[in-house]
Amino acid sequence: MKLKEYIEQLVNCGIVKMTFSKLKDKSYPYKKTIVERKSKGFQSAQYTEKQVFHKNFNSNVADNLMEIAGNYLNINATSNDGEYVIMMNKKGNCMMKKTSETANCNVCLEHNREKKYILNPSDDIPPLHDMGIVTSQNKVAHNMYDKFRQINRFIEIVDDCVKTFNGDTIKVVDFGCGKSYLTFLLYHYLTKIRNIKAEIVELDLKEDVIAHCNAVAKKYRYDGLHFEVGNINGYQCDNVDMVITLHACDTATDYALYNAVKWKAKYIFSVPCCQHELNAQMDAKQLKILSRYGIVAERFSALATDAIRANLLQYMGYKTQLMEFIDISHTPKNLLIRAELSNNRHNEMYIDEVRSLTEQFGYRPTLCRLLLGDAETNN
Repeated sequence: MKLKEYIEQLVNCGIVKMTFSKLKDKSYPYKKTIVERKSKGFQSAQYTEKQVFHKNFNSNVADNLMEIAGNYLNINATSNDGEYVIMMNKKGNCMMKKTSETANCNVCLEHNREKKYILNPSDDIPPLHDMGIVTSQNKVAHNMYDKFRQINRFIEIVDDCVKTFNGDTIKVVDFGCGKSYLTFLLYHYLTKIRNIKAEIVELDLKEDVIAHCNAVAKKYRYDGLHFEVGNINGYQCDNVDMVITLHACDTATDYALYNAVKWKAKYIFSVPCCQHELNAQMDAKQLKILSRYGIVAERFSALATDAIRANLLQYMGYKTQLMEFIDISHTPKNLLIRAELSNNRHNEMYIDEVRSLTEQFGYRPTLCRLLLGDAETNN
């Protein structure tokens, strides 16, 4: 086999650590290179006689490892299923052999410590198995670490708020749920980990999706989880504790936030998507540089959209944060709005800032109209 095939085989086994040694060309400055898995991909440490240089990468793993391997004759590797050694000669011939079995290297490393997750794969959580994230041995599949971390990141963000919940039953409405298993994992977290009785209503416009999800909920015996055909705009509900909207497109997020505020929901978790509205309206009178280049105007308007949403929620009495949800290397749509109802309402500073921004760029945000009326947006 060729070196590239050996490298790809090791990557498929779930690389934890690789040590490259014995230079092929003595003029190469890095006498040794060590690559280790970290929480957000891989980090290489390349050693000269007196210094060490670090580099992070989380995509094209096999290609990055091949680029390093081309300079060395020996590779020692630790993967999820054992220890390996690859030996090469200067003619390019190579061989690999397995030197030992590894009882359990299937961990996410961050400075050589195992991170404790709220959703523990060893707890035998059915949705994680059905998603292919956890194997039949209750271990995270080596190619599913990113997804596993993303799910836990969302649960951690929810957990920070739910710690303050002191009711008997928490009522949740999720707009635009689709076939996402995140809903099932949220239900597991609330009922099995937090031991809170939960009533979760999931809305989507597709009847086949709703039928499928209700069947899955029945299979899991998640009796408090129900899926309904419904639209974000105009849905009627009372006594809602939590509103979730993940990747609702453009102004659909605004209608979800409006409903959450109208219901006085205690908690709001929203991951916006496709913020086109303000980009189409943008008229930068004095800052033409921000509208001259399409990609700049698009990104600026997306950030302005969520800054306005956050300020409006603050004005309506919510302690609001804009947070990184997913590492930006995985997706640029990585912003999450987290809001928790408080007693502070109608601080005019937040509206003054919104008014200043909308006047400067000609914006007419939907959420302004919904929460404040047309008169406010036309000022």
